[in-house]
Amino acid sequence: MVVNDNDIKILLEALPYLAKFKGCTVVVKYGGNAMLNDELKDQVLKDIVFLQQAGMRPVVVHGGGPAITKMLKQAGKKSEFIAGLRVTDEESVRIAEMALVGDINTDLVTRLNNLGGDAIGLNGKDSKLIVARKHLADVYENGEVNLVDIGYVGKVQKVNVGLINLLLDNGYIPVIAPTGMGEKGETYNINADSAAGEIAGALQAEKLLMLTDVKGIYSDYKDESTFISTLSFDKAQELIIRGSIDGGMIPKVRACITALGAGCKKAHIIDGRLAHSIILEILSTEGVGTEVVKNA
Repeated sequence: MVVNDNDIKILLEALPYLAKFKGCTVVVKYGGNAMLNDELKDQVLKDIVFLQQAGMRPVVVHGGGPAITKMLKQAGKKSEFIAGLRVTDEESVRIAEMALVGDINTDLVTRLNNLGGDAIGLNGKDSKLIVARKHLADVYENGEVNLVDIGYVGKVQKVNVGLINLLLDNGYIPVIAPTGMGEKGETYNINADSAAGEIAGALQAEKLLMLTDVKGIYSDYKDESTFISTLSFDKAQELIIRGSIDGGMIPKVRACITALGAGCKKAHIIDGRLAHSIILEILSTEGVGTEVVKNA
C-alpha cells in the first residue's frame, strides 16, 4: 500500500481528536437508507468498530421502520400513522418486536462481530433496560392540541445505565433495539430517535450522532444553501417552533435537545449515506454535518 501526503495529513489531523475522545461514550442512532444498503451498512459499522478500537465507547441505537412495515404487510396489517407515529395495537407491537429484536438487532450484532467488534444485542426488556409508559400523540385540530391514544407506543421513563456501562467497561458495543417495558411487563414500541436521545442523556455521553438521509440541518429545509454547521440549543428550539425544520427532522432535533438537556456534551446530525461520515464528523476539524450544542 502506498501512503501519500494527503493520507498523512488526515492521520495527523485526527490525532488530537483520538487523544481527546479516548475513553468517551459515543451514542450512534443508526437508521435511514444507511440501514437499507448493504455497502453503506458495512461502512457505517466499520466506523463504529473503528471507534471502539481507537479507545472510545460506542453505543448503537437502531431503528427499523421499513422492516416493521414489511412484516406488518406480510401479516395482512396496514400501517397507519398519526402525528408521525405508527399506530400499534397488541398484534402490531409483537410484530414490531420481532422485526427490531429478532431480525435487525441480530443482523447488526453479527455484522459488527464479523468486522472485528465485540457487540452484544439488547432490547428494553433486558434487565429493565428501558422502562416506558404509554405515549399519547399530539394532534392539532382547529388550533387546539388533542392527545390521541395510538396503542403500544411508548415514551422513555428510565434507562438502566448500569447495564450499558457494565458492557462498555468490559469492552463490548451495546446494540439497542428501541423497545420499552411497561410497569406490567407490556412491550412498547419507541421512536428510535427519541430512545437515542434519552440514552445519550442518561449516559451523559460525549457525543450523540444521529444518522439521517440529508447533510444536516437547514434554516430553510427547502434551500440547501442555508445549511447550518453549528446550531445552539435555543436556536434549534426556535427553528422547530418557527416551522423551519421538516417534519421528518423534528424528532431528531428534539432528541438532540433532550440529550443535551440531560448532560450529553454535543449532538450531531449527519448524512449516513456519506462514506465514513461518523469518522469524518468526530475526527476532523470541519466535520461533515450539523453539530448541536447547548451554547454556541
